[in-house]
Amino acid sequence: MDQNSPGQVFDLAIGGMTCASCVSRVEKTLRRVPGVELAAVNLATESAHLQTGPATRLEDLIAAVDRAGFSASPRAQARRPTGPREALELLVTVLLAAPLFAAMVLPVPGWTQLLLATLIQFWLGARFYIAGFKALRAFEGNMDLLVALGTSAAYGLSFWDFCTQGPLYFESSAAIITFIRLGKFLEGRAKRDAAKAVTALNQLRPALAHLAGQGDIPPAALRPGDIIDLRPGERVPADGIIIEGTGSLDESPITGESLPIPRAPGATVLAGTLNLDAVLRVRVTSGAGESFLDRMARLIEAAQGSKARVQNLADRVAAVFVPVVVVIALLTGLAWALHGGSPALAVINAVSVLVIACPCALGLATPAAILAGTGAAARHGILVRNADAIEAAAKANLVIFDKTGTLTTGQPRLTGLTLFSDQPEAAVRAIAAALAANDTHPLSAPLRQPGAAPAEALRILPGKGVEGSVSGAAYLLGSAAYLTESGFAPPESAGTGSVSYLAERVAKLLAAFAVPDVNTEGGPHLPAVDKCGEQPTGGITFDEE
Repeated sequence: MDQNSPGQVFDLAIGGMTCASCVSRVEKTLRRVPGVELAAVNLATESAHLQTGPATRLEDLIAAVDRAGFSASPRAQARRPTGPREALELLVTVLLAAPLFAAMVLPVPGWTQLLLATLIQFWLGARFYIAGFKALRAFEGNMDLLVALGTSAAYGLSFWDFCTQGPLYFESSAAIITFIRLGKFLEGRAKRDAAKAVTALNQLRPALAHLAGQGDIPPAALRPGDIIDLRPGERVPADGIIIEGTGSLDESPITGESLPIPRAPGATVLAGTLNLDAVLRVRVTSGAGESFLDRMARLIEAAQGSKARVQNLADRVAAVFVPVVVVIALLTGLAWALHGGSPALAVINAVSVLVIACPCALGLATPAAILAGTGAAARHGILVRNADAIEAAAKANLVIFDKTGTLTTGQPRLTGLTLFSDQPEAAVRAIAAALAANDTHPLSAPLRQPGAAPAEALRILPGKGVEGSVSGAAYLLGSAAYLTESGFAPPESAGTGSVSYLAERVAKLLAAFAVPDVNTEGGPHLPAVDKCGEQPTGGITFDEE
């Protein structure tokens, strides 16, 4: 709940929704609560986002949803349904339905079919009766009502035929329930997979924050103005400003920049980034839930819960879909009966209409696609602001890329070596490997060699490089700025970009290693996206030069 605006914002977890008709009913119910200005309910995320006046109470919203036949709770307290129970129920359904499917080609006793179909219909299919009854109580229809009507009609007809020694259709009702439960299971798995995008962001936050002079506390307890200490190898618990120390931070999970960023006093650090090589003291600037990392997570959730224009159309159609289907089914059965068809044939054709109409892909396909799309994009570092952006992407005719970490692997590699001395390449590589062996900087990774003994008296200089002793001689390995600071002049022939220089402390420059962030497998991607459908596309890349 956001108290920073004149009104309030509530995010609720809604339980019991199964189709777009349920979404419409929950939205109508919430909008009737006094003070509610906006109510947006999403089936895929099973959530409701509300904007209300200052006098609206959470208890009133939850009570209204309960009266409509659904459950509601604050989203922060809600637990997503786990998959094992859904998988077990699906497995039991398939095992019970298998003999009924076999009865179409093999002899299966009628009483066996009746027993198996009864278990499937009234035990494993009970959820459809419960949800359908709630819809009827609210004088509305939903997809569960269609399932309950269709399967009950097929089961009832088969039961009558069982009693009168007629043909049995138990496999029809069992097949409907089995395949719909399979769809529900796949839908639930897609929801859990999409939720992992937000979970992965939340896992970037450390379990504890080191409050200067006061011990460790949970990051949620930090307040703006608190002073915290960051040690090498730890993640930043909250947004802040460095007040002491200079070092490099890995910001790739947040900004996508794969190369470490040097940070000095006065620089901003973001929650979730990794402190690589220095002890830093930071003044916290964001409270609990207000860091850049938290805003990213909320942005993903908002995008997954937003509605595209086509989904709003689908919701309006679904609101009248169920009663229309029921009327068509009744008219179908009546027409067959009036034109000389047997009662059994009339019922079969009426049931066929109900079966074909459920489940309603119209109400589920769009939110499920948005959920899966935004989740997949988040896992690849792409944040989608709302569902309309996904719909508008189909009309894009220009794509602008940030090269680093997008068109490149995000992992520096050794691509070139320039020698400035008469020492052989193998010897120079061995010296560099010794200096890089215990260095945590990503640019040192391409220089390491298996089995290389680490340098002695190694000193890691945050934001600059390393220095140490190899076979009794002192060497330094680092950036051009560090080389200049140490009295060497970086030659222009070494090139620009990501270059690490190796020099003997009291002698001369030995070599320059080119360690750029290289293109992803397959080379540059821009030619590959020269056309997208029938729309020409182009790209602009921003390198560090």
